[in-house]
Amino acid sequence: MPEGRIPLAEAVIALATAPKSNAVIVAIDQALADVQAGKGGPVPPHLRDNHGPAIPGAADYVYPHHLPERIAAQQYLPDALLETRYYEPGAIGAEGAIAERLARIRQILDSAPRPPKQP
Repeated sequence: MPEGRIPLAEAVIALATAPKSNAVIVAIDQALADVQAGKGGPVPPHLRDNHGPAIPGAADYVYPHHLPERIAAQQYLPDALLETRYYEPGAIGAEGAIAERLARIRQILDSAPRPPKQP
């Protein structure tokens, strides 16, 4: 496949000239440190596989795709990690747009009624 060199070269150029950030590295390192430290807890009931025995609260899942901004104010992390924020984008390159979107998501979530903590 001689033409494979063209998309490979384009990928190398895109990566070499992209704005640099270590926000993802910091985020994944923090998440892995939490896992290694034993932080966490049970998966919220509405996110668990409901094909087995009935799980109280499993039917409370909100499908984000049916909501106006596609954001559901439901619990995605275990109680012990509720206030944890791993990824904090910078303002350079595409991260600027991600930061704006993340700010809007947080605004929606912060203004929504808080569901009760999982049982």
